[in-house]
Amino acid sequence: MSHHYVKFDHVSYTYPGGYEALKDVSLYISHGEKVAIVGANGAGKSTLMLHVNGLLQPTSGSVTIGDIPITKSTLPIIRQTVGLVFQNPDDQLFMPTVEEDVAFGPVNMKLPEDEVERRVVMALEAVGATSLRKRASYQLSGGQKRSVAIATVLSMEPDILVLDEPSSNLDPHSRRLMMEQLRRFKHTCIVTTHDIDMVKELCARTIVMAEGRIIADGATEDVFRDEEVLCQGGLV
Repeated sequence: MSHHYVKFDHVSYTYPGGYEALKDVSLYISHGEKVAIVGANGAGKSTLMLHVNGLLQPTSGSVTIGDIPITKSTLPIIRQTVGLVFQNPDDQLFMPTVEEDVAFGPVNMKLPEDEVERRVVMALEAVGATSLRKRASYQLSGGQKRSVAIATVLSMEPDILVLDEPSSNLDPHSRRLMMEQLRRFKHTCIVTTHDIDMVKELCARTIVMAEGRIIADGATEDVFRDEEVLCQGGLV
C-alpha cells in the first residue's frame, strides 16, 4: 500500500443487541494527517476506531485502507498497517513482562531477533518506559500501563496509528513524552479524546460526532470556534 489513506463509505454499524452505533458515516483521511475525533460518550467514536483495523466490520457500507477494502481475508495485512491503542491498556497487555508485551507484535511478524530488540528499545524509549522493561505488566500503575500499551503498537511500526483516549491516566511527564512521539510520527494518526488541549496541540483537523453521525469536520481552530457544533457535540 503506497498511500495509507482511510476511507469510510456510508458506514453503518449495529451491535448484536440492536443498538445502532454508526449511522451512514463517510470520511476520508489522507496519508500523514493527524485527526481528532471528538464527541460526548456514546457518540460512536470508539466504534468508529474499531472499524479502522477491522476489529468491527460494517453492517452496511465499506471501510478501505490504502486501496484495500477491509474484509476477513485482508485482516492480516490491515493489522500490520493499522496500529490500535485501546482505551483500556489491560486489553493490550497479556504477557508476563513489559519487554515480552512490546516484542509480541514484531515476534509474530517473524522479524529477526536483532530487529525485534531494536524495535523494543525504540518503542520503550519513545514513551519513556525503558526502566520498566523487566517489570511485570500487571504491577504497573495506570499511567505506566498506558505508556507500555502505546509502545506495543509503536514496535509494530504501523503506517496508521489509532489511539483511543491516549492521555487518560498519564502524569504530565508521560503525557509530554507521548505528545512529542505523536508529533514525530510521520504517518497517519487518528485520536479519540476528551483532552481538548491535546487536540489543539496535535491535530490540524477535528471531526465531531454525535449519536453515531459526523456533525462537523474541519480545521481544528474553526471547529472549536463554532459554539453550535460544540453544544451539539456535547463538548461544552
